[in-house]
Amino acid sequence: MAAARTPLDDLRREIDQIDDAIHDLLMRRAAVVERIGAAKGNGAADSGAQPVFLRPAREATILRRLMARHAGTFPAQVVVRIWREMITAFTRMQGPFAVAVYAPEDRRGFWDVARDHFGGFVPMTAVNTPAAALRAVSEGAATVAVVPYPAEDDSDPWWRFLVSADAGRPQVVARLPFGGRGNARGENRDALAIAAVPHEPTGDDRTLLSIEIGGDLSRGRLKDLLEACGLPPVGFCTWHPAGHATGMSGGGPSVHLVEVGDFVGQADPRLAKLTERSGDIPVRVTVVGGYAVPLHLG
Repeated sequence: MAAARTPLDDLRREIDQIDDAIHDLLMRRAAVVERIGAAKGNGAADSGAQPVFLRPAREATILRRLMARHAGTFPAQVVVRIWREMITAFTRMQGPFAVAVYAPEDRRGFWDVARDHFGGFVPMTAVNTPAAALRAVSEGAATVAVVPYPAEDDSDPWWRFLVSADAGRPQVVARLPFGGRGNARGENRDALAIAAVPHEPTGDDRTLLSIEIGGDLSRGRLKDLLEACGLPPVGFCTWHPAGHATGMSGGGPSVHLVEVGDFVGQADPRLAKLTERSGDIPVRVTVVGGYAVPLHLG
């Protein structure tokens, strides 16, 4: 004699139906992604360029939209983690995707932050120096490099390798973690993701500028110039390249990595304005990338 169906049985059956619906939507999304990949590949073939599948700005926009509509007791951080797994999985459907992570034995927290952002199944390689991670991207061995967020006391900063006029050079494209810190091991310093893809606006962005100065210009004076040009600085790191030629005339060369509280493209007229306002002091400005401001989920 069959057991009587209980209200709990009905609820479990409803969960099974919801799971099937979620699975159906995932498969439907995958089919759409395959069509997008084909369209990108055809467009690249027509132009002779390599197809670009990674879109960090688009990813940030998706997650912000979802968080704006999220309600209920299901943790927002978990929603972000689920979507981060999906985003990387769908990106890998369109083309090769691998990550090189600065994660020496005593800095394994960066590995965890990279895993949380790019998912548990993407190919990841640990390297012992940020320069090695950047080299993996430049040589095509990795799509993304994950390196520490710059600090003032970095004696040989990795970001100097991004200072180039080459339009196809790797650049900063994201700041990690984007959706809150998970269970990363003992490393509270944020990371930056570097890739050879465009820096695109999302509506709430930060831009990193390399500013090479070939003369005597204090950080305070530079800050005033930036603000006067509509480039509000929110962070500074300075490197004095002793024994390194900058290719610029003048004494006391220095290179500043300035974080600006806005989106700035390489052709932004504010950059030309900054150069003009520096007067006789040679100034060279390079956009080394930027990122969508991470979510604040509490």
